[in-house]
Amino acid sequence: MVFLAKLMDINSNKVSIITASFNSSRFIMETYSSILAQDYTDWEWIVTDDFSTDGTIDLLNDIEASDHRVKVLKNSLNLGAGLSRNKSMSKASGRFLAFIDADDLWDSDKLSRQIMFMMSGRIGISFTAYRIISEFDSDKGKIVDQLAPLCVGYKELLAKKATFGCSTVIVDRSIIGDFLMPALRTGQDYATWLSILRSGSNAYLLKEVLSSYRIVKGSISRNKFNKAIQQWRIYRNLEILPLGLSIFYFINYAFNAVFRK
Repeated sequence: MVFLAKLMDINSNKVSIITASFNSSRFIMETYSSILAQDYTDWEWIVTDDFSTDGTIDLLNDIEASDHRVKVLKNSLNLGAGLSRNKSMSKASGRFLAFIDADDLWDSDKLSRQIMFMMSGRIGISFTAYRIISEFDSDKGKIVDQLAPLCVGYKELLAKKATFGCSTVIVDRSIIGDFLMPALRTGQDYATWLSILRSGSNAYLLKEVLSSYRIVKGSISRNKFNKAIQQWRIYRNLEILPLGLSIFYFINYAFNAVFRK
C-alpha cells in the first residue's frame, strides 16, 4: 500500500522519454513494447529518426498514429545521435528526461523505481545497473555498474568508475535545468554527463538491474579502438584537461574498461 501511494504521487510528474533512431526496424517495436509495459504511465516518447533507410520511420509513424503519447520527428539528413536527441529534447514537456536507445529494453518497473529513488532524495541525475543481451535477445550473463560507486562526481566519471549506460539515465530538469548534447558521432552521452557533473552535481546509482543493453554486431559504439580515441579527444578537446591529467584519466579509463564489472 505504501508503494502504491508513492507511485500515485510520482505519476503526477511527467517523464519525457528521449530516443534517437537510425535503421532500427529490427528492434524498435520491441523497445516500444518495453516502454508501453511500464507501470509508470505518465510519460511521452519523443523519437527523432536520423534519416533511416530501412523502414524504421514507417514503423514509428504507425506507433505514433496508435498512441497519442508518442511524437515522431525526422531528420532530413543523418546528423548523429547527439543532435537527434537534442531535437527530441527540444519538444519535451516532462519534468524528467529518460533516455533509451532504439535497440535497448526496459524492465516494466524501471521508471517507477528510478523516479521514486530520485524523488526520495532530491536527486538531479541517476543511473542504474543493466544487463547485456545479444541482438537475438539472449542474456549474455554480464551485469554492468552494479558495483559502481553509489555517488559519482565529475572526477569519478572522468576516470570512468561508472559506465553510465545511456538507456539507464534519468535527469530531473527541475534540478539540473536544460542541456544539450555535443555534435559527436560517439561518446556524446558521456560528454553530456561530464558537462552536467562539472557544474557540481553528483549522479547517484540505483543498483537494481532495470535495463537491457543490446550488443549489435557492427554498431559504431562497439568499436573499442575508436571509443578509446574519442575518450582521449573528450579529455583534451571538450574538457580541456592538461596533458598530464588526460594521461592519468585515460589510464584509469583503460583499466576500468578491462576490469570493471
